[in-house]
Amino acid sequence: MDAFLASSLAVFIAEIGDKTQLLSLFLVSRFANRSAIVLGILVATLLNHALSAWLGAWVASVLPAAWLPWILVGSFVAIAAWLLIPDKDDSDDSGFLGLGAFAATTVLFFLAEIGDKTQVATVVLAARYTETLWVIVGTTVGMLAANVPVIMAGKWLMDRLPLATARIGASVLFLLLAVVTVWTTLRG
Repeated sequence: MDAFLASSLAVFIAEIGDKTQLLSLFLVSRFANRSAIVLGILVATLLNHALSAWLGAWVASVLPAAWLPWILVGSFVAIAAWLLIPDKDDSDDSGFLGLGAFAATTVLFFLAEIGDKTQVATVVLAARYTETLWVIVGTTVGMLAANVPVIMAGKWLMDRLPLATARIGASVLFLLLAVVTVWTTLRG
């Protein structure tokens, strides 16, 4: 259950102001079918984060056990620093928009997540926790929790979110995960 809670919270906070959240705003401005957008985000996130989590679990299985906690600590600190850099909206008009709301959202979200902070976080969280399935479910829930309000409330919500505060909060969360990892490593 720790894997689910940590993954949900980490991705939810990291996603605020992220380029995929800006992509949600872009998609809702192009398509009226909000259910199709939400379903597209669900499918894209499940696929992307499942691949990412399995990669993280595989990395954890092939690295020497003594190295893993320190690699995780470095990764958590790197993600914490990366979260402090604001994302920009790079969702130009795309040929994928002609596919319709569901297909366009699925493809664009999957592609936007490649190399994104939340994908990297998913890899790191799956390496940290042995419950890979709960990491996948947690990161997907976090992604939906951050994006569904944007889809439903759109620009009104984005104008009122303190993005700098959210980025700092997400950064602190990943630093806390690094500290907990160091503490449990030295204790155990």
